[in-house]
Amino acid sequence: MEQLARLEDLPPRYLADLNQRNLVPLWPSLRDVLPPLKPIPKTQALVWKFNEIKPLLIEAGELTPIEKAERRVLVLANPGHGLENMRATSVIYLGMQLLLAKEWAPAHRHTPNAVRLIVEGEKAYTTVEGQKCEMSHGDLILTPSGLWHEHGHDGDEPVIWLDVLDLPLVYYMEASYVEGGDCQPVQRIANKPRYAAGLVPKHHHIRADQDYPMLRYPWQEAKQLLIDLAHEHTQAPVQIAYVNPETGEDCQKIIGYSALMLRPNETVQLQPRSAAMVFHIIEGQAHIKIDEKNYDLEKADTACAPCFSQIDLINTSSEPCFIFIADEAPIQKKLGLYSVRNRI
Repeated sequence: MEQLARLEDLPPRYLADLNQRNLVPLWPSLRDVLPPLKPIPKTQALVWKFNEIKPLLIEAGELTPIEKAERRVLVLANPGHGLENMRATSVIYLGMQLLLAKEWAPAHRHTPNAVRLIVEGEKAYTTVEGQKCEMSHGDLILTPSGLWHEHGHDGDEPVIWLDVLDLPLVYYMEASYVEGGDCQPVQRIANKPRYAAGLVPKHHHIRADQDYPMLRYPWQEAKQLLIDLAHEHTQAPVQIAYVNPETGEDCQKIIGYSALMLRPNETVQLQPRSAAMVFHIIEGQAHIKIDEKNYDLEKADTACAPCFSQIDLINTSSEPCFIFIADEAPIQKKLGLYSVRNRI
C-alpha cells in the first residue's frame, strides 16, 4: 500500500485549528487503526510464574486485612497494554486471589462476568445467588454478570484461585460497576445431578430466570472425560469446552473456556486465530512456543498469547499435562470478527 502523509507534514497552524475544534485527521493514523492483512496487537506473549506470585500474594495477606481489601488480588497485567490498565489481553483480565483461613470476602455483584479456577487449597467456597459452590483444585466456578456472590473459607490453610473476567471490555464500554450486599443465606446446593446420563428436565428450554443452570464445573469430572477421550481417540488432540448444559453454548457470553490434555511426549500445534488466548497449567508441565518465543510452564503457571500467534503446546514428560484455556472467541463470533488461518 502507498505510504500515507504523516502528521508532521501538516502545518502547525492547521493542526492547532483542528485541535481547538476537537478534530483529528485520520490519514496519518489510518494504518495504525486499519493495518494491512492482520491486526497489530498490544497483547504481548508473556508468562506469569506461580512460584513468583505466591510469596507476594501471601505477603499481601499479611499486609492488608480482607476488611481493607474486599478482594485481595494480584493482577496479572500485560505490559503491552500498560501495567496500570490491568489487562492480560484487550478483553481478558486475570488475577490471583487469596483467601486466608476463616476469612469472608463480602457479597457483591458487578457487571463484568467472572470465573474462578481453583489453584491451591481446600475448604473454601463461593456462594452465588444462594448456591454454595465448594472449591477444590481445578474446579471452575462461574459468577456471571449481575449475580450476587461472596467467598468464604472454613479451612486452616490459604486458598488461591485464578480470576478471569471480561472487565477490560466492560470497562471500555463504560458499563463497569459494582454493588455491595449482605451475606447470602444458602438456599440450595449447586449442581444437582440433573444433567447426568444425557437427561434434562422436560421443559428445560423454558428458562425464565436461570440463564446459568450450572455454576460449578468439578475438575475431577472434566479430567476423567479428557482421559476417556484420549483413550478413545488416540491420534487426535483432546480438548473439551465448558458449556451451558441446557443450550450447548459457551458457559459465558464473552470469554470462552476449555481444558486440553497433552498426552506424554505429545505436541499440539494450534492454528493462528483472531482471538487472544490464555493458558493455565492445572496439572503437569509443558513447554509453550508462541511464535518465536519459548517458555517452560509448571503447575499453576499462566501464559498469554496474542491474536494470530502460531502456538505449539509440547509435553516432553512421561506424565500427561492438563491445561485450562480462556479465549476471546465467543464475543468475536457474536460480532462476526472471528477467523482461523493456516499455519505458515
